[in-house]
Amino acid sequence: MQSRTLSRELALLMLGQTSDRSGAPVAADTSLEALLHQALASLSQHVRDALDRSAEDLQQAQQDLLDSELQEGGEGQLPKVREHLQGGLAHAEQALNRLSASLELPRLLLLSDQEEVRRGAVERVRAVLKGRGQIDARLDGVMEGWRLGRLPRIDRDILRLAVVDLEDFAAPPAVACNEAVELANRYSDEQGRRMINGVLRRFTAAKV
Repeated sequence: MQSRTLSRELALLMLGQTSDRSGAPVAADTSLEALLHQALASLSQHVRDALDRSAEDLQQAQQDLLDSELQEGGEGQLPKVREHLQGGLAHAEQALNRLSASLELPRLLLLSDQEEVRRGAVERVRAVLKGRGQIDARLDGVMEGWRLGRLPRIDRDILRLAVVDLEDFAAPPAVACNEAVELANRYSDEQGRRMINGVLRRFTAAKV
């Protein structure tokens, strides 16, 4: 399971470096290997960026707590003190969550079968590129008044990978949906996460 999770994430980063134009030729194995190395570099940078943001969140949490201590004026200032305390706790929690996610990836890379991770990422990218036209058409069919092409590129690729996981890698629907949402949590935003979750629920329901 850990290897597949990492393979999905690397595949997402690899897809982001390919053309999204319909009918674009499928990359050769040598090109996919080069994309894999670039994806690994991107993943390392993502971890570093997340650690930097964690440090900023902790600094903000410290400042919020300090501001709460400096408030004067008795009971009249209690709401302001409470606000600073809540802000400090929220930033600290956010920082810890980022740290946990960032430190988990290098650990998993060390513990997992790296050849399996690499092979899984390349195979997923190849499957998406080979069947992208058909995949996109089927996703469009469950978009309900929206078009896949109007979504951000990262959201389109997350959805495409989920379809490939479902149909080419026999992932259970719940697993494919959860993994897609986790990728959206890391690389998209709240709106993208909700959209991806809804589209995949309709897609899997239509397959039953």
